[in-house]
Parts: sequence; C-alpha cells; structure tokens
Amino acid sequence: MHKPVIDMASLKKEGEFGSKSWCEACAAAAVTILKQADLPEGLDWAFTEHYTYPPDRLLEEGREKAAYYVMVKDGEVTGGDGAPEEALAIPGLHVTARWAAICHQSGAFYGEAGGQQRKADEDVMYAAIEKYVGRENPTGRGGWPPIVWPDEIGGPLMAGAEDGNGLHNIAATMQMDSPEYADFPVTAMRVPIFDDMTEAQKQDFLKLLQVDP
Repeated sequence: MHKPVIDMASLKKEGEFGSKSWCEACAAAAVTILKQADLPEGLDWAFTEHYTYPPDRLLEEGREKAAYYVMVKDGEVTGGDGAPEEALAIPGLHVTARWAAICHQSGAFYGEAGGQQRKADEDVMYAAIEKYVGRENPTGRGGWPPIVWPDEIGGPLMAGAEDGNGLHNIAATMQMDSPEYADFPVTAMRVPIFDDMTEAQKQDFLKLLQVDP
C-alpha cells in the first residue's frame, strides 16, 4: 500500500487548466511523488498530456503548446511544461485532448467511482454533440498510443485518491476555474451538459471545442 506524499493542505491555486503555471505545478508534484517511490531499476516510463486548441491566453510569450510531462529515464525522474519528443518516445501514458472538452471537469475531486461517473457524463456530452452536428467523433477523440501503466508508477501517483489525494486531486486543487464555463450547465462532476445549453451556449461551446456546427 502506497502512502500519499503530497500534503494537500500545502497546495494553492496555481493557474487555469493547461496554463504554464498549472502545468509546471502538476509536473512538479508528480516528480516529487515518483522520486520518493521505490521504482525498479531499468524502468523507463513517461506521461504527457497535451491540451489542443486552448485559449490564446494560455499560449502567450512564445509557449508552443499547453501540455506537461513526467519522465522516468535512466533512473532519473524529471518533468515540466510541454511535451518533449524525448518523453513522447518512451512508452507510458500519452494523452491528447481538446482543451475545452476536459477543462472544467478536470477541476472535480473524485476517487474511482467519481472517475467512472465523470466518464459516463462525458459520454453523454460527446453523444449529444455528435447528434447536434450530425457526424461521429467531431472532437477527434482517441488515437493514443498503447497505454503502459505499471503498478510501480500508478500506485504512488494514485495513492490516497479515495481520500482526496492522488495526482488527479492534486491537480484539481491547483486548478483555477476558466471563465468560459461560468454560465454553462454542468453535472456534479463539472462536465458540461450540452443538451441543457441554450442555442447560444451550444454555439459558444462548439467554438471553444473548435468544432464546426
């Protein structure tokens, strides 16, 4: 049984979902956790999460993409803003998703059951969008490389998740709300409810998603 490493009470809001400050803070937390884990010798693993079509304000000062990474290579644990090719070349968990599709709900707190509820709510959201625009998968979901998630990695990163800790809840604690979602109807897991939106809200959300209506 892995014990949580990060003191949740020590965390503060760092920035919006996908912002440089938030990405750097998430990476730093993951690096801290994995540096204290008993990782087996010879384990190379990497995580990248790339949020596509973010608001322009998140790509200021020459920032090329809204993303962060964590990398275990040659016995060293590193991480930071971005998704470098060196990390992408290592088997692990490499996620690419449209910023607007997952932004708000990433600020929800949950354990395993809550994570399942989030996915169910997202499935409803995606189905409603598909019905509205009249085509399948307009947000281009999927296409990720095969997931490699060994217990030696997942155990430490998810430690305490049922009690409000774990990397997801750490990231949620540090996430500031983005103004685009202030008036959207959302579920308890903060997933936008597309069918409950006004016509204007639907158009605004599709614009955020970079999906043609």
